[in-house]
Amino acid sequence: MSTTEQTTSGFWKSMPLWKKILIGMVLGVIAGSIMGPDAELLKPIGTLFINTIKMLIVPLVFCSLVVGVTSMEDTRKMGRIGLKSVVLYLGTTAVAISIGLGLGIFMAPGEGINMTAGAAAPVAKEAPTLIQTLLALIPQNPINALASGNILQIIVFALGLGVALTLCGEKAKPAIAVFESLAEAMYKLTELVMKLAPYGIFGLMAWVTGKYGLDILMPLIKVVAAVYIGCIIHVLVVHCGLISTVARLSPVGYLKGLIAPASVAFTTTSSSGTLPSTIKAAREELGVSKGISSFVLPLGATINMDGTALYQGVCAIFIAQAFGIDLSMSDYMLIIATSTLASIGTAGVPGAGLIMLSLVLTTVGLPMEGLAIVAGIDRILDMARTSVNVCGDLMVSALVAKSEGELDESVYNKKTS
Repeated sequence: MSTTEQTTSGFWKSMPLWKKILIGMVLGVIAGSIMGPDAELLKPIGTLFINTIKMLIVPLVFCSLVVGVTSMEDTRKMGRIGLKSVVLYLGTTAVAISIGLGLGIFMAPGEGINMTAGAAAPVAKEAPTLIQTLLALIPQNPINALASGNILQIIVFALGLGVALTLCGEKAKPAIAVFESLAEAMYKLTELVMKLAPYGIFGLMAWVTGKYGLDILMPLIKVVAAVYIGCIIHVLVVHCGLISTVARLSPVGYLKGLIAPASVAFTTTSSSGTLPSTIKAAREELGVSKGISSFVLPLGATINMDGTALYQGVCAIFIAQAFGIDLSMSDYMLIIATSTLASIGTAGVPGAGLIMLSLVLTTVGLPMEGLAIVAGIDRILDMARTSVNVCGDLMVSALVAKSEGELDESVYNKKTS
């Protein structure tokens, strides 16, 4: 190997992961623009990365939650942290959809389209009711829940097991040690898998760019613009505002810490799939303790839908305007309430937003045909909303850790220097 090659190799190895990811994204966009539909050939690179991420999800969530609960050694503390997390997650989700509705009204993306009901709409899965969601929380067979990747049921079982191990005292120490060892192994495996991120993201971005050109975006450019503007506003104003006013921390540290997981979320469009990267960033970039990150982040990957809720608001207004339907204030309030509650039972996987949107459209009486309009650009919107979901997870973990005295501010502030 020549001196130049050694220097280049050393430079790449020493480069921070987020910079590698950003380079992969940019090169992917360039490659996709040049190759066009032929960029489909690069998709397997991204698929390989997504598959390795999916491989981590169930064991990482399960082991992290069990370790997170047992590390607290105080069930009252766990209840307190859980309450704080849920309130913050649902509160910011309600704010996010309000921003989406406001931008939809202001930018009026659907005006002048003059659609009429009757166009073929994609078949959407029936969204679960709140009662069905609550009943489905308890797994009849925990092994089946683990095998099928039912994150909500896995969370409930892991929490129950963690509480039981804590209450068992000394007798549970060997089992706790096993879970701690497994969790550490999963963290190390996550570190190894994340080394593939720049290459996987390159393949995914090339494929997306090659498949979705400007031709498909032009008729719906206002919808895309409204969602992306709303996502930026939500992160910079709501998230950074809470970091500054509630946690009394510099928002710069938060923004630097979210770059890597937000980049992964942007390309994988999966909050659950990004979880390994989110946990890594929370601990190493923001200084959140293992106990808090292991409990708050898997919970957020399931119930926190800031970006998805914002997308609901924009798309609901867009569809109403496209079909010439006037919405009342009670309709707006119903959209906010429905989206916020529905976020609890929505999986953090690609395309889940369409399921939520079908629920919103049905609730306020908007044509389901509207899904056909949005489905064409759903992948583009999914990238932005998933990134905001992940950013919200990190924000809540930092706030909860700060309130519990479990935020290493030397780690957090180091990133702002």
